[in-house]
Amino acid sequence: MPAKDIPDIVVGRLPIYLRELSFLATEGIQVTSSHELGKRLGISAAQIRKDLSHFGGFGKQGMGYNVGHLREQLRRILKVDQEWPMALIGIGDLGRALAHYGGVVDRGFRIVALFDNDPAKIGQQIGDLEIMGMDQLAPIVRERSIRVAMIAVPAAHAQRVAEACLAAGVQAILNYAPITLNVPPDARAQHIDPVVHLQRMTHHL
Repeated sequence: MPAKDIPDIVVGRLPIYLRELSFLATEGIQVTSSHELGKRLGISAAQIRKDLSHFGGFGKQGMGYNVGHLREQLRRILKVDQEWPMALIGIGDLGRALAHYGGVVDRGFRIVALFDNDPAKIGQQIGDLEIMGMDQLAPIVRERSIRVAMIAVPAAHAQRVAEACLAAGVQAILNYAPITLNVPPDARAQHIDPVVHLQRMTHHL
């Protein structure tokens, strides 16, 4: 099935499966089943089998899945069998925490450029990266082949920053600002707003 025909909700579950398979590999488990994955993830075995069937057959009935093989196949499908260079825009408290976070490196991503519009921050070092001004965004995106950006700026500036990223050549944005971005159909934007998830939980309390 062509990638464009795969439901986005299915694609959204693949990273969860990949993460769990990585945990299984760390535990030394070589074979698993949709039933076992389902128990660990709180997802039905039927749903897991249906999701994976969009991409071909990865296991045999009664035999389960080879953890290493399925993990590598999902890495290939999600295109994280390569490393994606990323830009991070907005080096406030959240931005600095993201810049220091190393958990993305072994999962296919690396922050290779930092940007802010505060003159007091420009030129500062975080690890081996220097914070650059927004006027350097376009040339650095081209020079470092950056197609993914994380935005950690105030909501009032997020749309303008997103448009600058897209104009520079970025094609996918992970947005931490508490606002929904408007992007063209050929771009992707994912939004992370912890307060939204907190409000979903408190509804049930």
